[in-house]
Parts: sequence; structure tokens; C-alpha cells
Amino acid sequence: MEELRSLLGNNHWFVTILIGLVVGVLARFFVSGRHRMGIILTTLLGIAGAVVAGLVGQYMGWYGPGQSAGFFASLFGAIAILALVGLFRGR
Repeated sequence: MEELRSLLGNNHWFVTILIGLVVGVLARFFVSGRHRMGIILTTLLGIAGAVVAGLVGQYMGWYGPGQSAGFFASLFGAIAILALVGLFRGR
């Protein structure tokens, strides 16, 4: 992830949105069912997955304070969020 940040310069917000979009799209692909959300909610899903993965990783001792979660951890976090939403939403 650092390589991508160095390629795009100091625009951390742009990289966060771009990676959030990719993670959100992949999470929607891996979780079955129909997810009614546009590109903005998909991006927010990916970003929220990264936040959840970072918090869980810090709690478990995998990441230090201020350290961000990796790509796959973010993907698993977004998948977990979609699974939880699916449980509460019903059919």
C-alpha cells in the first residue's frame, strides 16, 4: 500500500478512497446476495472495512497504534460488515 501512496504523492485521501472502492467492490463480489448500494456506499464499505480491521488488529495485538490494516485485512473487515448487515436486514 505504501508503494501506491508513493506513486500518487501526498494525496492520502485519494488513495484511501481508491483502495476503499476496490475493497468494497471485492467484498460485494464475495458476499452472495443483492446489495443495493451505489459507488459511494461501496467506497464507504471498503473504508469502514479497513477501520474495522485496524481496530480488531490493534485489539488482538497484530497492529500497533497508528498502524493501518493491510489490503486483505480490509477486505475481510468489509466482508464481515456485509455479513452483519445481511443478518439484520433479512430477506
